[in-house]
Amino acid sequence: MKFYKPKFWDKKNYFNLISFLLLPISLIVIVKNYYENNKTKKNYYDFRTICVGNIYIGGTGKTPLVSNLASYFKKKFKTFIIKKNYTSQIDEKRLLETKHKVIFEKTRELSLLKAEQEKAKIVIFDDGLQEKTINYDLKIVCFNSVKLDGNGLVIPAGPLRERLNYLKYYDIVFINGNINKESKDFINKVKKINPNIKIFKGKYVPKDYSKLKKKKFLIFSGIGNSHTFSDTLKSVKIKFYGHEKFPDHYNYEETDLQKLKELAKRKGCELLTTEKDYLRIKKSFRKNINFLRIELMIDQEKKFYKYLNEKL
Repeated sequence: MKFYKPKFWDKKNYFNLISFLLLPISLIVIVKNYYENNKTKKNYYDFRTICVGNIYIGGTGKTPLVSNLASYFKKKFKTFIIKKNYTSQIDEKRLLETKHKVIFEKTRELSLLKAEQEKAKIVIFDDGLQEKTINYDLKIVCFNSVKLDGNGLVIPAGPLRERLNYLKYYDIVFINGNINKESKDFINKVKKINPNIKIFKGKYVPKDYSKLKKKKFLIFSGIGNSHTFSDTLKSVKIKFYGHEKFPDHYNYEETDLQKLKELAKRKGCELLTTEKDYLRIKKSFRKNINFLRIELMIDQEKKFYKYLNEKL
């Protein structure tokens, strides 16, 4: 699905006529969320369940955190990752499957049934906080340190799947990226909503990039927040001259890649993309395309996992 987020979604303290006109629809979403959260019967399971999700739509770093969690827990327990079978998220499935056992059924209920059959001990959900039928043992909400909660409004007037006030039902807020004044103000707002919620932070760290520093690139990406890719490259001084941006989970056609290769040739550059984007490209089209591997580094990681173990 091709989807560009409207720019007004991230305009903080800014009156926008479109947002104002969309508020009645947002109110319908708010009422629906309230009903589902308070009236839906919860299902319980024999294994422990962790859900890593978001309130802000797209680009909050859920998948790297899910991978980090799976790497930790599979050392001691039979661990599976569950992703709902969206065709737009095949890239994330492939990325996770390089290291972990992933269940990718049409519904989360079918995935849970398979996890039971496999005698799972820990199940980690990549997305699913808005699936109110599941009684998650631990609920983690991810935010990007630049976007945070956007304009603070619920879709379609803003980027939030549910009101920020729903943080009172969750256990952890995880903020990806560098912490600035806006992030600190956001943390204070979160603490007012839920004084007991735990807040942890992390950032993307590139891996095996020394060879990339010797070249110059035209970069391209189709991810939720494209700035995270360019910011990461800048942080390790990888040179690039232009950033071609595509919608989140974009499926690249041969014509797209041909145009990118021609543009890179004119600029005297090579092409560089994210690992997620690279896995979305057909193998026959990947020639002469570089990609950057990243991993998530969690601040106070020991404290983070100590808390998770206590909760589980």
